[in-house]
Amino acid sequence: MQSTTKIIKKLGLIGLLSLGNVVVQAQDIKLDSVKAGEFDMGKMWTFDTPPAEYFKKTYNFTPDEKWFEKARLSALRFATYCSASFVSANGLVMTNHHCARESGVAVQKKGEDFLANGFYAAKLSDERKVADLFVDQLVKIEDITERIQKIEDQGESNAERVKLRDQAFENIKKEYQAKDGWKGLEVETVSFYSGGRYSLYGFKRYKDVRVVFMPELQMGFFGGDPDNFTYPRYNLDCSFFRVYDDNGKPLQTENYYKFNTDGIKDGEPVFVVGNPGSTGRLRTVDELELDRDLVMPFTLQLLKNRSLALQEYNKTAKSDSILNEIFSYENSYKAYAGRLAGMKDPVLMARKRDFEKNFKKAVRANPKLAPNYGMWDNISENVKTLRAVRNDVSIMQPNPLSRGELLTFAQQLVDFASLSKTNPDRANTLKGTLKAFKPDIASLEEAYLTAHFEEATTFLGRNDEYVKTALAGKSPKEAAAAALKNTKLSDDAYVNKLLDGGAAAISASDDPLIQLARISQPRFMYAAAAARDANSKLNVDRSKLGRLLYDVYGTSIPPDATFSLRISDGVVKSYEYNGTTAPVKTTYFGMYDRYESNGGVFPWSLPKRWLNPPTELLKAPVNFISTNDIIGGNSGSPMVNQKLEAVGLIFDGNVESLPGYFIFAPDAGNRTVSVHAGGMIAAMKHIYKANRLVEELTK
Repeated sequence: MQSTTKIIKKLGLIGLLSLGNVVVQAQDIKLDSVKAGEFDMGKMWTFDTPPAEYFKKTYNFTPDEKWFEKARLSALRFATYCSASFVSANGLVMTNHHCARESGVAVQKKGEDFLANGFYAAKLSDERKVADLFVDQLVKIEDITERIQKIEDQGESNAERVKLRDQAFENIKKEYQAKDGWKGLEVETVSFYSGGRYSLYGFKRYKDVRVVFMPELQMGFFGGDPDNFTYPRYNLDCSFFRVYDDNGKPLQTENYYKFNTDGIKDGEPVFVVGNPGSTGRLRTVDELELDRDLVMPFTLQLLKNRSLALQEYNKTAKSDSILNEIFSYENSYKAYAGRLAGMKDPVLMARKRDFEKNFKKAVRANPKLAPNYGMWDNISENVKTLRAVRNDVSIMQPNPLSRGELLTFAQQLVDFASLSKTNPDRANTLKGTLKAFKPDIASLEEAYLTAHFEEATTFLGRNDEYVKTALAGKSPKEAAAAALKNTKLSDDAYVNKLLDGGAAAISASDDPLIQLARISQPRFMYAAAAARDANSKLNVDRSKLGRLLYDVYGTSIPPDATFSLRISDGVVKSYEYNGTTAPVKTTYFGMYDRYESNGGVFPWSLPKRWLNPPTELLKAPVNFISTNDIIGGNSGSPMVNQKLEAVGLIFDGNVESLPGYFIFAPDAGNRTVSVHAGGMIAAMKHIYKANRLVEELTK
């Protein structure tokens, strides 16, 4: 039998475990003895300083400059939100289905439904151009750190430093856009280590992009929200496009990942090349605890309440667009809930503390760096400020999503009244905008206002002046109904009278929503100003922290994700979950079992053409897992082997990967989930009869 400590470490994300009749507290582990993992800060290596020696040491193969160059030039950024890659010499591009849904719908013809029926261009001439879609290829990299930091350091205040830096960015971009080799490129500045390093990237932008193949939505998102962020998975989350050159011909390129349909084996090294969106692994423990205690709990309640409101509303509306909105809320809820679970895990947080302790020790021991040691105290003080005002910022913010349209409008009226005294010119400009706005009591207004009152009660407490005024002894639902019944803010004549009467009229109004807004507006203005000041100071200290991290650890620690191109290494590897072991790969046979086990009902239903599969399909792999380091933005990234062959396509992570925003912990079960290259080919061959595409990918 395994020891209790070993079991707790394996399960990682759970701080309180029930083992039979025994309840085990995570505090049983001596947290002060927990050590940071070697790769807690991740493996999102940049192409500015590719980790050739590390790959050689770890995987016993030596990628040279040409290997990294081909890896970089074969990868793409798909518009502004996903990753992609070239997978044939004829400009064929691979990305996720969920990255391509909007593009596919955009080129549908009358009577077509790509989400319900999929799309396949049987001939080259059938491929359809997607207006405004583009893909970017990173072709030039220049380190501009020294230039930018010298200019930044001339600033005497935080605001001046930022102003000087931003102006330097623009000047350098203009300079390089006129240089040989950079002309015609999309030029972007990229910040690493929170400003510890800076690079200039030059992208070749391809604007003629045509859709070639998309499966049905039900195949690209089989299992829907219940299976989202889980494993085992059975998703054909892929799509294919083609880049055309300036002459309207398929782009000819030597830089692409050739398909390998049988390219994964347990323990084999694999690499993700893509554009991870954003991580916060450099954030201090104080900052993470602020997120854990205040930011994440409010965000989760907000997301859940809005989702429930939309679900109730859609029982009668029955709108696909609202269904998509509900999924977006539920997807975000799962993602943030997983992040919060990680922040509540005492072992993971102990690892963050140990890293921070060692980092501080290294700074203090270096005479050149030691004067910056007080920066951590500065960060702590500013986090204290953010803690003090966080609930007022969250609750009092004039945002229709969180407070409903009418209460938001009421606060804008009170803001106008305040401005009319301090800034009459701006107030006059705002007056016209407010008169033009016609809020009405929409079907969702009462649900949103009820949710807002619930959130205010939870985070401010029942004794708070704002909460007592809002509820007046009623339940949140009763109070919201009464407020909307008695407000006159949907009456144009009444609103115009208030605006024309100025501050005096608004101050004297007995409208219930304006009475609330008179409490929330000054509190929000104070809290927002304090938060802006604290965040401004934090941004400067984070930049210093980034410089220190680089000074101490160099490129042995990769920078946080910034939606810039990275290469992440890992291995195909199982993990333990729910008392069993996850299979390295899943098969279509498993997908059909999932379909039958759930009675074929949505979201485990299958399109008609999938209902009678050939035997050859059933044994084919569909998804697999690996220990690569990914985050949002990596969607559509290719999974490649040492030969730079495409063996898979990233589409998700498991639940255990969600703390990856602040710590990379594959030992706690963090896994990347990919569509298997062989599974894509099997589906094209046996179900879609996409012979032209199969031949192009496998020749």
